[in-house]
Amino acid sequence: MNRLRVLLADDHRIVAEGLRRLLETEFELVGVAEDGRAMMAAAKKLSPDVIISDITMPELNGVEALEELKKVDPDVKLVFLTMHHNTAYARRALEAGALGYVLKHSATEELIMAVRAASLGRTFVSPAIAGDLMKVMKEGDDADIDPVRKLTLRQREILRLLVDGHSAKVIGSRLDISARTVEFHKYSMMETLELSSSADLIRFALQSGVNEI
Repeated sequence: MNRLRVLLADDHRIVAEGLRRLLETEFELVGVAEDGRAMMAAAKKLSPDVIISDITMPELNGVEALEELKKVDPDVKLVFLTMHHNTAYARRALEAGALGYVLKHSATEELIMAVRAASLGRTFVSPAIAGDLMKVMKEGDDADIDPVRKLTLRQREILRLLVDGHSAKVIGSRLDISARTVEFHKYSMMETLELSSSADLIRFALQSGVNEI
């Protein structure tokens, strides 16, 4: 029987190495990526059956990388392995198309079950947050759509750098765009989110967690 081909994405090398040993006993580990963009490139090149990814990673976070992969391959199967217990994070992950949300402190059996479920197109969520997540998603409606999803990928990149205290000039240099383009995106975000000042924009980023995931 052929083993499932799995791609792992985690920017913490010690964690990734521990996961590698765990996964290789159950699956064929085809690669390890250390950031969101590297995960996207590896997924396109290696075509794994299932991707296991952290959420908080450099370059692109896991959720954004999944959203971009879905545009290329709507059938991509991904399980998030994360320390984030917050149901808002889990909801954002599932709405982006994830088939699994497993907490890092959970038993290793949960991750294995999640990968196998994802390979069959089924969803698995760690029981520790599954109940609360179902409640939140049932109570949600169109008026409660995550406002972060209104922002483009480029806008979220800029917003995270603004939260880190970088100027438009520095951000432009890092993203290879002009400072004027950075300012354009900043004011476009304020208009989209109906915010009146840069301080309100930073406050939104901190409260929504866009700077963390």
